[in-house]
Amino acid sequence: MGELSGRTNWWHEPLVGFDLETTGTDPAESRIVTAALVEAVGGEPVRTTCWLLDPGIPIPAEAQAIHGISDDQARTRGRPAAEAVEEIAAALCARLADGSPVVAFNAPFDLSLLDAELRRYGRPGLAERLVGRQVVPVLDALVIDRAVDRYRKGSRTLQRVCEIYGVELADAHEAAADALAAVRVAVALGERYPRELGELTLAALHEQQVHWYREWAEGLQAWLRKGRDPLAVVDSRWPMR
Repeated sequence: MGELSGRTNWWHEPLVGFDLETTGTDPAESRIVTAALVEAVGGEPVRTTCWLLDPGIPIPAEAQAIHGISDDQARTRGRPAAEAVEEIAAALCARLADGSPVVAFNAPFDLSLLDAELRRYGRPGLAERLVGRQVVPVLDALVIDRAVDRYRKGSRTLQRVCEIYGVELADAHEAAADALAAVRVAVALGERYPRELGELTLAALHEQQVHWYREWAEGLQAWLRKGRDPLAVVDSRWPMR
């Protein structure tokens, strides 16, 4: 179905994939090592912008094993972190200001980490850079997948979700490859679930994801508290913390 209710579906419009590879898994403390913005139409890349940073701290061995960037590579070839972080944020916010949807896989990690990096270097945060002070519109392929196929068993890593939707991911944990894969998963979701997703404007879909993420987080928190961790707290904020 190409159109619903006389509108062109959002997955046929330009989308901007965004991904970070980092020093760790805590968005408040980790540093950016690589970043990518991939502008695509119909899942096909039109323009790709990549950054390699010197994060200013040692890259843990477990992180190096995932994304393949060593301390030596980051130090000798990477951009100074403060300079590159500002450039990444400016590029991302320019797309958002134009109304282009930014697509991520687990947006609260990437967006919150970039925001934390900006504040670390005394720069304005993402919301401060945008008219209306909101980071919108964002499409989170993970959140949407969990909502439209909530009872599917198994992991929901990017690699596994790509397998489910027939998306090739040739170089997992390379920022540009992951950013493009997130876009292609979003397009595949739109094609597979046109009635659930196509009738929504981007603004409405953004708000729906806020609800979906909160519902998921509250469910996970309740499950954890019943079992292994009675004091568990799962942050329900989306797309940023």
